[in-house]
Amino acid sequence: MPEGKKRILTGDRPTGSLHLGHYVGSLANRVKLQEEYESYIIIADVQALTTHWEKDDNLKRDVFQITGDYLAAGIDPGLSTIFIQSMIPEIHELTMYYSMFTSVNVLRHNPTVKTEAAQHGFSDMTYGFLGYPVSQAADISIFKAHLVPVGEDQIPHIELARKIVRRFNDLYKPVLVEPEVLVGDVPRLIGLDGKAKMSKSLNNAIFLADTADEVWQKIRNAVTDPARIHKTDPGHPEVCTVYEYHRVFNPEEAGEIEDDCRHGHIGCVNCKKKLSGKINQLLEPMRERREKYDYEAIREILLEGTKKAHRVALDTMAEVREAMGINYLD
Repeated sequence: MPEGKKRILTGDRPTGSLHLGHYVGSLANRVKLQEEYESYIIIADVQALTTHWEKDDNLKRDVFQITGDYLAAGIDPGLSTIFIQSMIPEIHELTMYYSMFTSVNVLRHNPTVKTEAAQHGFSDMTYGFLGYPVSQAADISIFKAHLVPVGEDQIPHIELARKIVRRFNDLYKPVLVEPEVLVGDVPRLIGLDGKAKMSKSLNNAIFLADTADEVWQKIRNAVTDPARIHKTDPGHPEVCTVYEYHRVFNPEEAGEIEDDCRHGHIGCVNCKKKLSGKINQLLEPMRERREKYDYEAIREILLEGTKKAHRVALDTMAEVREAMGINYLD
């Protein structure tokens, strides 16, 4: 670890493109902090199988897509190490050790696990799905991460990771780091439908890879104040999804837009056009950065990042085995 630098571990499951909710919830923080911290970004392809365990021909595509999203958002491969989870077998070894002292009841009562199970219609959870938070604890602690930038829904997982690390250090030897959680400025971004958080699976998201026209078409159809019929009708911005997005992505004009809406001085179409312009202003530099990385460039970044991450994992697991007394032949 570079002297004076603490570590970050964060990442995503490759189940599709990243969206604006990912960006404001966690990704923006990763970009901002990558010079201050030694950053490791995991592409959690094994954990993607917790909900996509059938043969998925899109998994490789999604691994490259999500890496492209990281690079487009401003992750610098010279500062941040992007790596593939399945290619670090030590993570899975540490997951198994942790599972020996993590109870099933603790996992069943994890609110994020319960919410995801309901979302996917799982009446009977698989071993891998139920144990996802244990695997995540191994991801974090094998890199001795001090800080974990995540979205709001991941807080229960990080709290469990902290408990698992404390338990390990108490049982064996204090060789692991207890992580802290960092939530973005907008911990939960509502979806375009106004009903739930922005989500890939709910089809209510604006993706970082969307074109300018795709952004406009999605915002054009976004939910607004249902009581407002005519342009001059007084609006209720507090119930309007588009206004909520203005607060996040256009804070400079949000106050004026709120006042104009309440007094019927701005119509919904004009309001949506202003928002579309602001979001495209955010995404345009990402589109330009994305063009710099072709398939081979992304492949090389993943190869080098995974090699570096593997070396760190090997070092940590040597300490873990020594602490547990299972390095029998050393």
